[in-house]
Amino acid sequence: MRWFGAAMSLVLVGEVFAASTNANAACPPQGYDEASLAALQGREFAVDSAAQRDALAVSLLDCLGSPDPRLRDAIAFSALQRWMREGAFSPETLRALRTRLEAILDDETGDAHGVARPFAALALSEVARTDRIAPWMRADERAATARRAAAYLASVRDYRGFEAGVGWRHGVAHGADWALQSAMNPALDADSLRALARAIASQVAPTSGHAYTFGEPERLTRATMAIARRDALDEAQWRAWFAEAVPRLGDDANAWNDAVWLARRHDASAFLHALYWQADRDDAPGVAKMKSALIEALRDLP
Repeated sequence: MRWFGAAMSLVLVGEVFAASTNANAACPPQGYDEASLAALQGREFAVDSAAQRDALAVSLLDCLGSPDPRLRDAIAFSALQRWMREGAFSPETLRALRTRLEAILDDETGDAHGVARPFAALALSEVARTDRIAPWMRADERAATARRAAAYLASVRDYRGFEAGVGWRHGVAHGADWALQSAMNPALDADSLRALARAIASQVAPTSGHAYTFGEPERLTRATMAIARRDALDEAQWRAWFAEAVPRLGDDANAWNDAVWLARRHDASAFLHALYWQADRDDAPGVAKMKSALIEALRDLP
């Protein structure tokens, strides 16, 4: 009977997954409305059967692109996060969720409100966490998922954070969370860790001159610390990393007289000070290798 239940769950997931990729995909999902989803939230996302829950999970992925923050964040993402943190899904269901989330991530033109891709990244951070808590990915899958996290984080150019009426976008922070969950996995290989580190470096002080105001430096710091604790970079590599992540702003002819320069200095300073505060209290060998380069970067900050 357990085999039969699992098989039926996979059949339902497959059917819903196919439906969610066509032009009729919608939020709320078929068979639900806002009231019934609110009732589900009120029941703390308890669902009668595993098959029903698995099918609903895939259906709710379309709500990650909703401009309504309640549907997107408080219901769809919160349900997915709760179920994943409860260990509710089989590896097969997790792979189906990952495949659909990656498709959302790849669809740059279909994200009309600019929320679907960052929330897909946040949901993928939870998928990565499930593998850290109870490994189910093959080594090549794990590395490929981490490389996708690195590619997404490096690609973010929409720096909007919170907006009244729409809620959160927060692409950099969500990408950093995905990098964090990937880096914390002790089974992730060193090359993938270094790819994540390069992606973080690209967003420490965006060349566009966007000034972070929604906690992005702290989220990038958490992911950087996770990589340092894994001891994936030696001291020379960390020095090179800081040289890439934190521009030598003092050599710029626009120093102190240009809005872009000032914004980049703001971002670099926020990141370095947040990182120093965490690293100074951490005695992990990999963090110790980072500290001297971090101190040098702080000293060089104008």
